[in-house]
Amino acid sequence: MFDVLKQKLNDFSKKLKTTLSREPESFPQESKPALPESKLISSEEPKRVLKAEISAISKVKHVFSSKVKLSEKDLEDLLFDLELSLLEADVAHSTSQAICSSIKEKLLSMEFDKSNLDSAIQKEIRSVLISSISIPSFSLFDKVKQSSKKPFTILLLGPNGAGKTTTIAKLSHYFLEHNLKIVLAAADTFRAASIEQLAEHAQRLKVRMIAHTYGSDPAAVAFDAVRSAEAGHIDVVLIDSAGRQETNTNLMQELKKMVRVVKPDLKIFIGESLAGHALLDQALEYHEQLSLDGFILTKLDTDTKGGTIISLLHEIKKPVLFLGIGQKYSDLIEFNLDYILEKII
Repeated sequence: MFDVLKQKLNDFSKKLKTTLSREPESFPQESKPALPESKLISSEEPKRVLKAEISAISKVKHVFSSKVKLSEKDLEDLLFDLELSLLEADVAHSTSQAICSSIKEKLLSMEFDKSNLDSAIQKEIRSVLISSISIPSFSLFDKVKQSSKKPFTILLLGPNGAGKTTTIAKLSHYFLEHNLKIVLAAADTFRAASIEQLAEHAQRLKVRMIAHTYGSDPAAVAFDAVRSAEAGHIDVVLIDSAGRQETNTNLMQELKKMVRVVKPDLKIFIGESLAGHALLDQALEYHEQLSLDGFILTKLDTDTKGGTIISLLHEIKKPVLFLGIGQKYSDLIEFNLDYILEKII
């Protein structure tokens, strides 16, 4: 018995030595089954499709009809996906809930043709979205031309970094393209180099600019610009203003003084579309303090979904007039609601 065990141990030892003496590459490679194509992970995020899942109960109820009436259960997944789409697009939570509630009410009140249910639902979603955020708007050019007041005075407001000075230059180019005469008021006497920046644009566009020294009263700068425009029979005065946080009490008092002194025809808020929910907070505070007339949103070319625009229209109910889509003077386009809705639905 002992001899048999000894022999087996010797045989095992020889096999072990033979195995360890092999070159690494001579070891057999474990073959792994290839993943089927359906299991490969796509680098692109799948698009969310908005469609109702009709329950068995609803199907039975309408088995002998070409029409179907949706239940709350049928709409659960659709409304969840829609609200998620709105939130992902930077639409404010309160706005998303209000819109989804209106859509739910509308869809539950209707009957749909079974043959084109999904397209009919999407049509109604679009219709409710549009009605929720459709705000009476106006053409800035028409507003100026139809006004009996000369000059027509526009105060531009907004936080630092939103592109206010650049947008003023784009608006100047817009008015010049419409053969209107412009004067710029460098009433941001707080930010370093703000006057020089606006002066550079004025020189390039060949328009006049009124400026005082840094630390001067912004209302005095705006007042002098309006008086100069009156004397020169100028059509439009565009007033720059200091861009600080909406919570800055001194800034708001400064802006309120400018409004009292100049009595601008329009007060337009310029905001960065990338700011998301912060933009809505800023705009709400400015509107509460100064009663805004409209918005211009900048940097829409930098991969933003534009949902903040829906929040602005729904919460503040003032029109978005223009969208900034680049750095050139011509990169200012009139607002188109369809452009934003296509990004979300």
